[in-house]
Amino acid sequence: MKIGLSTFPTTYSMSAVDLAREAEARGFDSLWVVEHTHVPASRRTPYPLGGDLPSIYWEAYEPFTFLAQAAAVTETLNVGTGICLAAQHHPIALAKRAASLDALSGGRFLFGVGAGWLGEEMANHGFAYADRWKVLREHVLAMQACWTEKDAEFHGEFVDFDPVWVEPKPVSQPHPPIYIGATSTWAMARIAEYAQGWYPVHVPEFDDRLQLLAEECERHGRDVREIDIALLTMPGSADQLAELAAKGVNRIVLSLPTADADTCRTTMDGFAPLIEWAEAAATE
Repeated sequence: MKIGLSTFPTTYSMSAVDLAREAEARGFDSLWVVEHTHVPASRRTPYPLGGDLPSIYWEAYEPFTFLAQAAAVTETLNVGTGICLAAQHHPIALAKRAASLDALSGGRFLFGVGAGWLGEEMANHGFAYADRWKVLREHVLAMQACWTEKDAEFHGEFVDFDPVWVEPKPVSQPHPPIYIGATSTWAMARIAEYAQGWYPVHVPEFDDRLQLLAEECERHGRDVREIDIALLTMPGSADQLAELAAKGVNRIVLSLPTADADTCRTTMDGFAPLIEWAEAAATE
């Protein structure tokens, strides 16, 4: 079991350089950051968690820039988008950006993607809320072509281009692993079709979704054990960690507050028992 961190990084929170160094020194496996390209000033879409939308949603840094700094000052820490709203980027440009980060980090990039929830944000990027998952699928498939083919081309409903050369190629083979960040029943089929990982929140339906994921993987001729599961949760004991591992969870991702360096260090120190439990389990 690996233990990672997730955060909304801003100008007033712990810097990328300091956070990455401190996380790696404490034994964390990965650092994941969120993305919203913007938040429309006027919106009808409600915040999914209720209440007012926290300002960190529009204040967070652009993730690839932040993660590049984190990767540059570390040697073993994986860096991930948790998640990148990949449908809101041109797939050729995003493929180059992701491959560059993967190559510069020595293959330490974990590419979490999702369709998002903010309809007005999607409209500003030129597509409808109802089409978000279809657009995301084509963007991911088009990026995979750019990463793995010399003369890459893609012809779909939302993405269409003749052969192109996109360099550098990623270090990760065949490409950076794609983690789909969603917990709906429909997401399981998407993971089985074109992803290598699952990046869910620990919802009450988690066990049911795991079973459905196994069924979808079998339908696609895949072994569910091939899917790298990075679960956003907070286990309260070594036994709970062991239970999740037994279910196929490979990585626990803990939420780190958007806060100053002292607060972040204290929070990471408070996670020490989880690191110890994971290290102890690895030696058993």
